[in-house]
Amino acid sequence: MEIVEGLITVTPLSSVAHNGVAGRVQRRLYDVVPEDWGVYQRLPLAVPGRLGLFEPDLAVVPEALLRAGDEQLILASKAELVGEIVSAATATNDRIHKLAGYAQAGVPLYLLIDSLAPSGPTVTLYGEPDGETYRVLYAGEAGDQVVLPAPFRCTLHTCEFPGG
Repeated sequence: MEIVEGLITVTPLSSVAHNGVAGRVQRRLYDVVPEDWGVYQRLPLAVPGRLGLFEPDLAVVPEALLRAGDEQLILASKAELVGEIVSAATATNDRIHKLAGYAQAGVPLYLLIDSLAPSGPTVTLYGEPDGETYRVLYAGEAGDQVVLPAPFRCTLHTCEFPGG
């Protein structure tokens, strides 16, 4: 369950392929994140400016935030990177509403893996948030290599993603 644009949204369980992509990205990120950061799947992030509660497929946040006691939510603004893997049930939210929400929250990097893009499977890396928009840092087909900038400084090999 998520809250997107103030509306409660219930999405079906992710496919096995969806989870496989998330796992591959998560493993790669663990090779490069600082020791005191974690890479989490489905971590609830509050996006107050958009009346939102998002559960990104991947979120990189400082581990100290998870030791904050009785807190139930982490502000999206505390994430260093979020990633969404588009499914039929989440396409509009991932491509439009969450893109704007993460940008408004100031999340430095948004990775969108979209195997359902009309022109074929794509991977897009957004950065430099400004208001509700991002600059596209990289846009290519699944199968290409995606270079993540500092603080990650790594290459994602997307050839094993659906369509790659």
